[in-house]
Amino acid sequence: MTPVRPRVVDEPPSGTVLGPGGPENRVAALLLAVLLVSGGLTGLVNLALDGVVRDGVVRTTYGVTMAACLLAAVPLVVRRRVGLWQTFGLVLLGDLVYVVVALCIEDPVRYATPLVLLFPSVVAAWFLVPWMLAVHMAVTPVAVVVAMQHSYDGVGGLAVQAAISAGMLDLVAVGVSLLRRREQRLLAATEALSQHDPLTGLANRRYLVEQVPRLWRQARREGQRVAALVIDLDHFKQVNDRHGHAAGDAVLQAVAGVLADTVRPSDVLARLGGEELVVLGLVGDPGEAAHLAERLRLAVCAARSAQGHAVTASIGVALARPGDGEDAGGALWRLVGRADAAMYAAKQGGRDRVATFAPPPPPPPRRVPAAELLDAPTVPCPRLPGASRTESG
Repeated sequence: MTPVRPRVVDEPPSGTVLGPGGPENRVAALLLAVLLVSGGLTGLVNLALDGVVRDGVVRTTYGVTMAACLLAAVPLVVRRRVGLWQTFGLVLLGDLVYVVVALCIEDPVRYATPLVLLFPSVVAAWFLVPWMLAVHMAVTPVAVVVAMQHSYDGVGGLAVQAAISAGMLDLVAVGVSLLRRREQRLLAATEALSQHDPLTGLANRRYLVEQVPRLWRQARREGQRVAALVIDLDHFKQVNDRHGHAAGDAVLQAVAGVLADTVRPSDVLARLGGEELVVLGLVGDPGEAAHLAERLRLAVCAARSAQGHAVTASIGVALARPGDGEDAGGALWRLVGRADAAMYAAKQGGRDRVATFAPPPPPPPRRVPAAELLDAPTVPCPRLPGASRTESG
């Protein structure tokens, strides 16, 4: 059976190189800011010293480039995160700094070594998407040729050295990029294993808990209710006892497949354990939740394993309206507990049905017998100071 991707509600924003707002992103942003500021200040000091930077237009270009390094550090310090496009711009800025320094410094052979481009190449290969890396790899040989043109008298020697240097840099970039892609696949596989049930491919308890705060926020924002549907397969133990656990696993997989096809895209479908599953979703009223539960019940009835085995399901429904400041984790399990109680009521009612949780009615007020009223001690009314009692016959 093809693994079922868990339903995701209100996906978090993407577009950052590292975790958005995470500590590793803040550290990377501050380190890059320090590197840019130190490089820019060093360049401005060289600009102020006589005999270090050539005069004329190249001197102005050098100063503008160093100022650009300082300006690039400002958003890193303010936002304290590194975005994808921001990283792409910083990589191209590193290529530009390499070329400008090589052209403007009086001793170009000393500063024109292509090893300077190793850092931008590694950053591009590790963090950027493939097409951005391809742009950097295309810019690298051009930057090497422009930077090293004054170090060679003949075109042949320059071409050979540029091809070797740029080729090595691009080869390193490709190797680092492949390593990064492999690491990302391993991380994605590890995350999937930690969030999925290995038998059915559905989300597990951990993924369900992770989605709850986002689901609660969405419900408050849209003024809706959160519905919990607890699904328990009827007489599932008999399938295991009569046909073996392999047959029971096949039934679970078949049921998981039809449920995943029936729930709405915004719903979260998870397996809690055994033959018990839960669906969390947003509804406008109890009728919408009951309609969804009935669709799921009919879907389970129609499910067949490869061996032709089938089961029915008892479904309990409970609703809650999330409140401000409410602990979503605790509210989730209270809601699931009420839906679980409704599910057991459905089983007691004959199984293969839907039951909605109804809170028990409040106890009726106690009627005090007349005899107790007559025997109750009489408490005189308090007499106010200065008041006189008027007796009447």
